[in-house]
Amino acid sequence: MRHQKKTVKLGRTAEHRKALLANQVCSLIEHQRIKTTLAKAKAVRPLAEKMVTLGKKGSLHARRTALAVLRQKNAVKKLFNEVAPRSTTRNGGYTRIVKLGRRKSDSAAMAFIEWVDALVVEETPAPEEKEAKRKEPEETPAPTPAAKEEAAEQPKPKRRLFGRKPRETAK
Repeated sequence: MRHQKKTVKLGRTAEHRKALLANQVCSLIEHQRIKTTLAKAKAVRPLAEKMVTLGKKGSLHARRTALAVLRQKNAVKKLFNEVAPRSTTRNGGYTRIVKLGRRKSDSAAMAFIEWVDALVVEETPAPEEKEAKRKEPEETPAPTPAAKEEAAEQPKPKRRLFGRKPRETAK
């Protein structure tokens, strides 16, 4: 029985699991939201929240501890300068997991994991794009009789049978 066994193994060795979770947290810091399986999202959440807690402390020791876990200087810098200051008033619960349903290929449960205090960016289409869609295509002018004769004089290309190229004949 698995009583009191907290670690979710995710089918990996200990070192592979640590590297995976560290990379997931770095991606979360960089992109503010990542799409992953539900099991991985649930495994990433405690580590991400510990890193934000270290970021809120802001000491040199906390920075070095975060660097030892995450192994990426730019992610630690962004964590301490941007992510952690947004969460100064919050006492935990820095991340949110949003379930997405099942992946089509293997039916794995998918989820977004994102920061609760992330800046919301709303994308609205530019007005020019809407107008461009409303415009009707311009009609092409009717071909002149001379253009019709030129098209009739040119030989028609040989038909392709079943997607194969026609055989070249020696002339």
